[in-house]
Formats: sequence, structure tokens, C-alpha cells
Amino acid sequence: MRVFSIITALLVAVALYGLVIERNALLEFAGADPVLIGAAEQSLDEEGSTGVSVVAVRSEARAVDTAVIVRGQTEAARQVDVRAETSGRIVSAPLRKGTFVSEGEVLCQIDPGDRQISLAEARALLAEAEAARPEARARIAEAEARLTEAEINQNAASRLSEDGFASQTRVASADASVESALAAIEAAKGGLESAEARVQSAAAAVASAETELQRLDIAAPFAGVLESDTAELGSLLQGGGLCATIFQLDPVKLVGFVPETSVDRIELGARAGAQLASGGRAEGEVTFLSRSSDPQTRTFRVEVEVPNADLAIRDGQTAEILIQTEGRQAHLLPQSAMTLNDDGDLGVRIVNGEDQAEFVPTDILRDTAQGVYLTGLPDAADIIVVGQEYVTDGVPVNVTYREAAQ
Repeated sequence: MRVFSIITALLVAVALYGLVIERNALLEFAGADPVLIGAAEQSLDEEGSTGVSVVAVRSEARAVDTAVIVRGQTEAARQVDVRAETSGRIVSAPLRKGTFVSEGEVLCQIDPGDRQISLAEARALLAEAEAARPEARARIAEAEARLTEAEINQNAASRLSEDGFASQTRVASADASVESALAAIEAAKGGLESAEARVQSAAAAVASAETELQRLDIAAPFAGVLESDTAELGSLLQGGGLCATIFQLDPVKLVGFVPETSVDRIELGARAGAQLASGGRAEGEVTFLSRSSDPQTRTFRVEVEVPNADLAIRDGQTAEILIQTEGRQAHLLPQSAMTLNDDGDLGVRIVNGEDQAEFVPTDILRDTAQGVYLTGLPDAADIIVVGQEYVTDGVPVNVTYREAAQ
């Protein structure tokens, strides 16, 4: 059976070779007129000059919104672990997680203990130090008065000594009195500086005691939602101990990572939208675009700020983020219209001004259910959508047009 099939195939091949390759020889063998043969070939050439039949569409480029699509998640605008700056026992009832708190609202209150006594003691020391300051100033004034008196006596002794009415002993005594008065002034000034130092030290002690009392009330640094219960009533909270964790969810951030091929298309302030995994939608604008890529993924962090007054968007939800960019001109064509040239370049074949096929390389801008958006073509072009695989550059074509996709 196989031998019969092989013989049949060989006979068919010989017949086709004779009809196609040796057609003229067969016609001469059959007794046909050579002039008629030449006329028939000329007629076939003239008919072939009409070109290969193809189907094309007249397409015009349109503006396409080229949004950058990234996968990301929601993130709280701010998140803080509110911790104690001093130690003590909690005397306030706890606030439960999920509670909305206002800025400045007390979250945890610590027992003051003997801190009020320490403050009163510091204030008493400050009052004592301040009372000593006028006395020190009075001593300076007294020393300065003595210096004035000593200088007068020194001046008188010097003049009398010049006229021979005073001894050198009296002059020396007057000079010694002046030096003693100067020393007394320096001592009085030292006493005033010591008094001022005691006042400053006492004032610092008062400020420290007052600050310690202020630290007893641990307040919310901003309005937000508690992610955990505040410290329990009666528990001992050490310095640095956790009082509560608070999130700010209005506004909320959408965070994604943009590939380096698309990062230059995004600008600060660009509008953006997101489809949340829960089905919700969100809109905002780009507020941050990283200048440094992640060393592992070579992607750039982008943040979109979204209003969230009703707190419907939670922290950590998965989101598909669409960031608006400048539109581009593109042609909407069926994907089947695309082909490859001999070099393996992706593109389409168009009908040029001489009714010949011509390959034009293109880039895919976007793939949709209606077709693909292609760039790299003229604003208006006749694009072959059927028969493009059977023609090459420069081959004449017989074009039948159909309506382009909308």
C-alpha cells in the first residue's frame, strides 16, 4: 500500500513539473503554434500586472491615553508607636483599638507620685536663689562706694605730699585702700555671678520637674485610629514603653513600584486612580516619585495621595494603580494584521502610493479586546489586514477596502 502511494506521488510531481516548468515544450509537442504560445504568455503577464488581491483598511491615528499600570498596596499616611518618656503606673482607663482619636487627646496617664513634691522643692530653691541675688548686687554697690572714697583720699594724700603737708606713709596707706576697694569689688562681682548661677540651676530644676509632670499625659501626636489598645489601667510603664499604636488614614497613600522603562513617563501631580482588591475605587495624585531604584528589582517607588475622610480604605489593601501620562497617537488594528519581515521585526504591511505592498515596523502601545494600538505608522495609512503574508515589499496589490474598527 505504501509503494502505491509513493508511485502516485511521483507521477503527480512529474505531471506538475511538466505543466509548470516545461509548459512550452509540452505545447510544442502537442503541435501548438509558437506565436499563439507567446501571445498566451503575454496575456498572462498583462493579467498578472493587476497585482495580488488583498484586503485593507483605511486607518487614521487617534490620541490614546497611555496610563502606566502598576500593582501596589494602600499605606497609612503616618504610623507611630506612641511611647512613654518616663516611668510610672497607668491610672487612666484604656482606649480600645479601632477608636478614632483627635490630635492632642490623652491616650495614657501616668501616676504623678512624688513629682509634685519635687517641683515644689525646686521652686523653693529657685526663690531662695533669686532672694540672694539683690544682696550680691548690694555688696557690689558697697564696694564701689568704698572705692570712690579711697580714690578721693588717695588724691588728697598725693597733693598734700607734693606740698610737703603729708608723709609718704599716708600716701601709701591711701594707695592700699584703693587696692583693697578694687579687690572688694571683684569679690562682690564673683558673689553676684555665683548667685546668678544658683538662680539658673534652680530654674533648670523647676523646668525639669515641670517637664516630668507634662510627660505623665501621653497624647496623640495627630488625629488617627488606634491599631492597638492603650496601656492597661494599673500596669507599670517604663521609659520607652509602648502606650499605643496610631495610624493616620486620611489621607491614605497608594504605593507601587514602577519599572525603569516607564518611570520617565510619570510626573509629580499627575492624576491617578486605583482599583482595590475589595472592589472599591480611589482617585488622587502623584506626590512622590523616587530618584533611586530598588537595587534588587530596579523599580522606582511611587506614592499617590488619596482622600479618605470616611476611612473606607484600610492600610495594606492590594491595589491596581493607573497613573495618567501624556497621550500618544496610535492606530487601532486587529491583532491578525501584524506580521514579521525577513529580519524578524514586528509590524504591518501597508499599501503605498504606487499600489505596492510595503512593510512598516511598529510597536504595540496597548492590547485591548477591540484590537491592538500600534505606533510607528503615518497618521493616515492603508493597512493590509488580509493577504499580508502573501506579499513582500514592492509587490503590486489589488486592494479591496473594508471599514476600519471603531
